[in-house]
Amino acid sequence: MGVLILLGVIVRHVVLRPVAELTSQVRAVAQGDFDRSLKVDRPAELSELSGHIDAMRRRILAQWRASEEQAQELRRSNGELEQFAYVASHDLQEPLRKVASFTQMLEQRYGDQLDDKAKQYITFAVDGAKRMQLLINDLLDFSRVGRVGAEKVPLDSALPLADALHNLAVRVEESGADVSHGPLPEVVGNRTQLTQLFQNLISNAIKFRADEPPTVRIEARETGDDMWEFSCLDNGIGIEEKYADKVFLIFQRLHTRDRYPGTGIGLALCRKIVEYHGGRIWLDSQEREGHGTTVRWTLPGRSHG
Repeated sequence: MGVLILLGVIVRHVVLRPVAELTSQVRAVAQGDFDRSLKVDRPAELSELSGHIDAMRRRILAQWRASEEQAQELRRSNGELEQFAYVASHDLQEPLRKVASFTQMLEQRYGDQLDDKAKQYITFAVDGAKRMQLLINDLLDFSRVGRVGAEKVPLDSALPLADALHNLAVRVEESGADVSHGPLPEVVGNRTQLTQLFQNLISNAIKFRADEPPTVRIEARETGDDMWEFSCLDNGIGIEEKYADKVFLIFQRLHTRDRYPGTGIGLALCRKIVEYHGGRIWLDSQEREGHGTTVRWTLPGRSHG
């Protein structure tokens, strides 16, 4: 009987008490005391284990602090980006408006004294100022994705499509475009940004049309995990498969500005919007140049909200 009592005391002193001490230290760290060192002197096995756990604690703490520093740097960069957006939307645009306005006034007032070459220079100046304004506005739209008014809520995806068609009503009528859609699901998204998405895709379909009037069809199908795959199919000039990735890069153009005006930001903006919503966007690999274009993208369904 005495031997059993002695054995119990030894086990408690040599094993149970160090285990309880290590458990207490680990619990303190788990509750937020991340600077608490983990150390048990004996037995040797527990001492080695506590050393490994403490090394892991130090690595996690170092990575966490590094991520905090990166987050602070990101917040600072975002603040600078907000400042840039303000400057771009105010201080840069006002001089451009003045350049365009006063150049046009110059032509109106002294037009009868200017030769054809001078009038051509004035046209170039006004066109350059207007294109710079368009570029600034597109860059602002690109920079705002995920930052300004970007709350995502459950909504019927037919609503942003209707908004986009309302904004494009004049272009649709002038081009004789036929824009239709099938049943559209409820998704989790930002209405303003999804309106930009639909508007850019339909606008591209109208811009890059072939000889016949443009037709655009919007469809959606469920793909599983409460994700929806959308498609925008048109009968335009199409895109060669080798450019399937390039078209989604900012400032990438496949055609000259004289033939198809624009800033080269539209599809890059579409990709940024889709990725902000947790989806992806791509060109249908089966499409070929001259046979229309199909853009596909995914968005999360209602249960993701």
